[in-house]
Amino acid sequence: MTLHGDTRTDNYYWLRDDDRADPDVLKYLEQENAYGKKIMESQRSLQDQLLKEMIARVPPHDVSAPYVKNGYRYRQVYEKGNEYAIYQRQSAVKEEWAEWDILLDANQRAAHSEFYTMGGFAITPDNAVMALAEDYLSRRQYGIRLRNLKTGNWYPELLDNVSSSFVWANDSVTLYYVRKHPKTLLPYQVWRHRLGHPVADDQLVYEEKDDAFYVSVHKTTSRHFVVIHLASATTSEALLLDAELADAEPQAFAPRRKDHEYTVDHYQHGFYIRSNKDGKNFGLYRSAVREEKQWQTLIAAREQVMLEDFTLFRDWLVVAERQQGLTSLRQINRHTRESTGIAFDDPAYVTWLGYNPEPETSLLRYGYSSMTTPDTLFELDMDSGERRVIKQTQVAGFDPGNYRSEHLWVTARDGVQVPVSLVYHRKHFRRGKSPLLVYGYGSYGSSMDADFSSSRLSLLDRGFVYAIAHVRGGGELGQQWYEDGKYLNKMNTFNDYLDVCDELLRLGYGDPKLLYGMGGSAGGMLMGAAINLRPELFHAVVAQVPFVDVVTTMLDESIPLTTGEFEEWGNPQDEEYYRYMKQYSPYDQVRTVLGAG
Repeated sequence: MTLHGDTRTDNYYWLRDDDRADPDVLKYLEQENAYGKKIMESQRSLQDQLLKEMIARVPPHDVSAPYVKNGYRYRQVYEKGNEYAIYQRQSAVKEEWAEWDILLDANQRAAHSEFYTMGGFAITPDNAVMALAEDYLSRRQYGIRLRNLKTGNWYPELLDNVSSSFVWANDSVTLYYVRKHPKTLLPYQVWRHRLGHPVADDQLVYEEKDDAFYVSVHKTTSRHFVVIHLASATTSEALLLDAELADAEPQAFAPRRKDHEYTVDHYQHGFYIRSNKDGKNFGLYRSAVREEKQWQTLIAAREQVMLEDFTLFRDWLVVAERQQGLTSLRQINRHTRESTGIAFDDPAYVTWLGYNPEPETSLLRYGYSSMTTPDTLFELDMDSGERRVIKQTQVAGFDPGNYRSEHLWVTARDGVQVPVSLVYHRKHFRRGKSPLLVYGYGSYGSSMDADFSSSRLSLLDRGFVYAIAHVRGGGELGQQWYEDGKYLNKMNTFNDYLDVCDELLRLGYGDPKLLYGMGGSAGGMLMGAAINLRPELFHAVVAQVPFVDVVTTMLDESIPLTTGEFEEWGNPQDEEYYRYMKQYSPYDQVRTVLGAG
């Protein structure tokens, strides 16, 4: 492969088989699987023990916290021996202990398939019909089926090769859904289906021509509009459809503009816009009209605080923010503008806005988790300040007092402070002698938050220290933190990770001979780059579904998603990006590192 005067030889390119039918490739993969099984055979008893421990922590029977939407109460029930949930509802005027109706038993839907996952469901505004997205192929290619909730019968139509994004118009007959491209599998078209009509009669509402953009649909809080949301890694646009009209045409809220990202909601005769037009970390605006010059600032964009999300209520506005690597929630009285923060105790944690489908209430649901606190769902009365736990994940045998979490900062080689979250078992921790596992990701502006994991306990109970390096390229410290770890700054991600590993060892959080790395997808690329740069540092790494053949992949635009990834890594057709990518692409650097000895 020759480009920009540089020739790369790939001795394993013959393993590419898009049809997954080449007998030589299949035979080789079978041999690799057999080899892997043989290598791991000596650890079979440990694997069995770990599996038993993890299963034992999961309650055999579980019921989700019910929520109320449009006059009905909904919940999910997990019964002993079942892999999937049973979805139920009851009239909201009934007591919770009264009989529940079964909307769907996913175990029955999955009974005759090797693979099954549910992509969600949507109930018509008149509560009579359910649209259900299901995937039987394991490629997130869903089919939407429609069920009459009064009779239990299924409608004959099937909407295939669609995403899990769909919403009903207010007439309870018109369904907006998103189709995927047959080759790239990108969600790119919005279609309109009328209940009970042939799929062949469906109408195309919008088609996205730019492969860098993903398409989704949702309804505003006011339920007056269906929003077609179009988003690339750096730019977004919202198109509005009148939810009262069965033949509505999409209208741009704010026309697409490079590097302008925004989302829009509507409630009480006003639009609410989260936008980066005045700052990278986003501000919140209100407007009675669409024209951008008419937007009124509610929360100005700030350098040190990322505005991540917001939820509207009758009397309250709730915002989710991120500062110094940690998330926070703030309730703002919409009449007095008085602001109250919600306090948390753990040194490292994550909190998030829960599902709040009914705005005409003072009750806010939000989630909370830390490395020593299982996922917890709170309900806060914003009028009175009273708070209660309505659901906490049960973990059999877990005692939070046995574990300690910490949040600290490491100085990277260029002087930048990198946050680190870690946890260990108080009794089993041995300074300078404990095995240390450092998890990393650092891409797409995604934040790797310090949440709870029941399976992680099996590591901690065996003396491991588990750390998360919140490296540049993630979103933990805002948009600039992300930008400082992408494109031609990507080496910062790898250097941050290695500097964190070195410092944790220096501080005695691990034995230098027992350092382990772990990361998945783009985090798997981080693992590959790290062991190429510092192979002597690690005892082992876990690279989960790793993205390691960066240059070849980014040069092949026939691969699904490649063109959209240009906004994360750059386009190697540009020589500057090509040579920069090649210096960290794990697959391209293996022989160089090995040759260097």
